[in-house]
Amino acid sequence: MKIFIVYFWLSFSGAILAAQPLLVTLEEMQESNKAPLQISSKSSPVKDAPVIEIVTPRLLDSVGSPTRIELTFQSTAPSNVKPESFKALYGTFQIDITKRLLSVAKVTETGVLVQQASLPKGQHKILLVIEDSVGRSGSRVFEFAVN
Repeated sequence: MKIFIVYFWLSFSGAILAAQPLLVTLEEMQESNKAPLQISSKSSPVKDAPVIEIVTPRLLDSVGSPTRIELTFQSTAPSNVKPESFKALYGTFQIDITKRLLSVAKVTETGVLVQQASLPKGQHKILLVIEDSVGRSGSRVFEFAVN
């Protein structure tokens, strides 16, 4: 089993932050950002699929690292969100970072909370996916800049 936890990360100021998990590497971010845009078809959301809301960070501003990431899930009755179906796919190549995220957070029926996620300085794009108990899948693209 590969372990994707990095215990030390240099912040933009050069200070060392101990025990901060690194969700993506600098190389993964750079390769994703320089890849050509992928052409994808637009699809309509599935009726009554679970909804993923981003509570923090505020997407209007750039964020520092480490940063708090808080997501909430909403399902349509009588279905429930299936926490075990949660996926986090990073960047253009949709690298599965779910296990990295789960090493520092717990997914519940109501959402996800990462107290301190370390990410390299730059542009980031994460596709979040969750299913409900009747098999409907909801997704959300999470784009932000780390300064």
